[in-house]
Amino acid sequence: MPRKSTLSKGLAVAFAVLAVSAIGGMVSMMIVFKIQTSNLTMTERPTEPTTTLAPPPVMRLPRSLIPERYEILVHPHFYSRIVEEVNVTTPNQTLFFNGSSTVYFRCHQPTKYIFLHSFELSVSPLLVKDHDENGQLKVTSYQHHDDESDFLEIELEENLKTDGNYSLSLYFEGEISEYLQAMYVSRYTETNFDSVNETIEERFLVATNLEPTSARRLFPCFDEPDMKAVFQLTVIHRVGTFALSNTLQQSSSLLDEDWKYTKFFSTPKMSSYLLAFTISEFLAMDSPKSRVNIKTYARPEAIAARHTQYAAGITAKILEFYEGHFELQYGFQHLGQVALPDLEPLAMENWGLITYQEGALLYEEGVSSLLHKEVITTIIAHELAHQWFGNQVTMKWWNEVWLNEGFATYMSYLAVNHAEPSFQITEKLIMDDLHAAFEEDALLTSHPLSAPPNDVQTTGEILGMFNAISYSKGAMVLRMLANYVGEKAFDDGIRAYLKTHRGENVEPNDLWDFIENARNGKSQYKVSNIMEYWTTQMGYPVITINTTSGAIYQKHFLYNSSAVSSLTWLIPITFTTNISGLNNVWLDKKGPVKMEEFISKKGEWILANVNATGYYRVNYNLENWERLLWQLETNPSRIPLMNRGQLIDDAFNLARAKQVDVTLALNSTRFLRKETAYLPWESAVRNLEYFILMFDRSEVYGPMQLYLRHQVEELYNFFKNQTDSSTIPDDHSLQHNQITAIEVACSSLLPDCVEMVTEKFADWMDTSDTNNIHTNLRSVIYCQAVAAGGKKEWEFAWEKFQSSTDTSEKDQLRKALSCTKQTWLLNRYLSYTLDPDKIRLMDATSTINLIAQNAAGQALAWNFIRAHWDYFSQGDAASLVMGVTRRFSTQFELQELIRFKDNTEMNGAYRATLQAIEQTQVNIQWVKENHDTVLEWFERETAHLE
Repeated sequence: MPRKSTLSKGLAVAFAVLAVSAIGGMVSMMIVFKIQTSNLTMTERPTEPTTTLAPPPVMRLPRSLIPERYEILVHPHFYSRIVEEVNVTTPNQTLFFNGSSTVYFRCHQPTKYIFLHSFELSVSPLLVKDHDENGQLKVTSYQHHDDESDFLEIELEENLKTDGNYSLSLYFEGEISEYLQAMYVSRYTETNFDSVNETIEERFLVATNLEPTSARRLFPCFDEPDMKAVFQLTVIHRVGTFALSNTLQQSSSLLDEDWKYTKFFSTPKMSSYLLAFTISEFLAMDSPKSRVNIKTYARPEAIAARHTQYAAGITAKILEFYEGHFELQYGFQHLGQVALPDLEPLAMENWGLITYQEGALLYEEGVSSLLHKEVITTIIAHELAHQWFGNQVTMKWWNEVWLNEGFATYMSYLAVNHAEPSFQITEKLIMDDLHAAFEEDALLTSHPLSAPPNDVQTTGEILGMFNAISYSKGAMVLRMLANYVGEKAFDDGIRAYLKTHRGENVEPNDLWDFIENARNGKSQYKVSNIMEYWTTQMGYPVITINTTSGAIYQKHFLYNSSAVSSLTWLIPITFTTNISGLNNVWLDKKGPVKMEEFISKKGEWILANVNATGYYRVNYNLENWERLLWQLETNPSRIPLMNRGQLIDDAFNLARAKQVDVTLALNSTRFLRKETAYLPWESAVRNLEYFILMFDRSEVYGPMQLYLRHQVEELYNFFKNQTDSSTIPDDHSLQHNQITAIEVACSSLLPDCVEMVTEKFADWMDTSDTNNIHTNLRSVIYCQAVAAGGKKEWEFAWEKFQSSTDTSEKDQLRKALSCTKQTWLLNRYLSYTLDPDKIRLMDATSTINLIAQNAAGQALAWNFIRAHWDYFSQGDAASLVMGVTRRFSTQFELQELIRFKDNTEMNGAYRATLQAIEQTQVNIQWVKENHDTVLEWFERETAHLE
């Protein structure tokens, strides 16, 4: 159970004043509830038994009862503003809510027990009605299970009958969360222009976030994804506030001078986690006219400044694209999307009412980076894809959440390319996801896309499925399948799948069947046979090709080189050479097997996995590696751009797994001195970051920093005139690489770069209100200037962070504050994450991870999260553990991590902690075996630079 606390500045739970401050709402609530249950005998609260119920054999609801419809009335008692008046007692904020619900259900198997979910709710009284006999059934007892099932068990005097129609009505009370869970309170500021001095005033709102298992925190329900039902919601809220939900308002009326109610139309049949509502004083911007009426809601100041304009326009384009691409309409005539000051995660796909963190939806001209449009477009595309994949067609259970998230990720590539073709970022998005999946899936603590259902039962286990495997690997496996069967067959299969299973719950085989049918049986392998390897097994293969003998074999790729695995895959291999075109073969056994196609007969290089369409790594004999690296150094354009990045990534990760010598990986970075394309640089910088994490506390770091400084100098000079004049290239890829050049150059202490960021930041400090740094470059220049500076620069950045009302600017400054090398400032910054007045709870995890990424802050952050785990584990606990432990590479750190796991309530971070332990063990062994070789290589490469 989450610990309870109070919000600062008077936002406290004040149950003592509820009787007075909310009496109107309570009366109206009970009137509605009494009307619903008139002429019926309600079951009073029974005597609670003294013994705790034993949990059932599994944590899943029985299928004896299936819900069909909910009628829900919810009354949050919070104030959207607390106005201080002279000679009038100012009300305290309250986090109390209450309500009533009736769920109509059908009996599929005789039973006298009703099981549903309820968590942290006080429930009473109960009424069970037989709608076939128009009678009331007697409840003999009810109680909550004191375990992780969150079951509310109700025992009846007699059995419910098969095919009978029944309903359960009850009243509930709870507490609005301060931890961004279920129904939660969020706070923001607004300028009161009506005040004499234009004062900054606090405002409050309430929003919901119910995925995956928080609907049960809002009202008792059948809270599993295949227990789909219709929801009709009525919300009682204060006069002056506006309520939104999945559907449009059906009716609204005043109850008294303080309260009004808003009743919404019934939803389509959907899963409980998709129910949503907000209560706020927000305003809306309309999107350009289209079939669907799209409104984007935000703080009144953000609407007035037109910060929602970009999102409003791009949403209409993406929604229209999806409707055409899927040949299936979005499920409503309207769509609401809300920019919330607080939300965890980044966005949530509630059907008809999508919620976003402000930074994921608002674009501020003159403040936001131009590249921030890529972020907004990608996130909107992901959430809109869910309106089909997840909302209309839903996985049966959370063990296959990749059917939601993998599809939404994959489809976003297509939608972004359609909506903003000038961005040309499809390759970047794909490579980002490929590498995120590869890294997590190379651990023994990974899991299959379709995990065994029994491994995903509790809320913590379910939360553990929302990771790079479900999102990124899911997308990569779908991309591989589309490349294999052809885009037309893939798209035709998807369309048939969506139309047939609309409103239903599915398993992967339902999908494979439609894609197979769309192919008209044109291949030797059935889709279901191929995909079973990639979805039911964890991990992925590395194929090794010997271009002298033509021998090829596959092996489960794992960072732990001592691990033994017998897993094999059915692998579609694409390959090319410098003297031939694209070819395809299958590897259907472990091998080695000899293939004539892989013999280099004329000294040509052979390149497999062209454009990284396959979810596997490739290793070669040394001669072929040397030919490929020679090509990179002499004429890299002969190798496809995505493969230039992937060759680096494969080389470095094969070295981490001890399948190639570490010097081969380092040799793959030599060509970068002449490279200006983004993807190869991104791959090299990301992989060298592992070396930095492992060695930045050792003597290796000096020559490594010198090498990077030498390699990046030409790239930095390539952009120097534009950077110095605060201008940027037109090409988005080059815009990304300009930022990379500054980051690497300044981090490796290239004098020109350090001087540039110091001067630009100093100019801003001198003028204060005039910031001439280009919006694209602010984040990297802020960070590097704070890193090069001291207390004065840090406190200037902190003052700007506190005073800024621009979401983008605050985010850039928040990141920059973590870059200082002063440990006492980092300690101060860590302490600020405990105060939501300074750092919002939703930003606390990423802020701590940024501090931990800094060598000066890693140990501080590790000690800090352990000391305050109860607070921070309410957020993204898994991300926090993975982020703070990335640098761990000693036995002492390993033992501390194991003790942390053994002595701490993980709150959804258990799987992540096991992965962190495994990664630390791998790091220890890797550093031990490679330290001397890496040091010698960097010293040799930089000897002429001393």
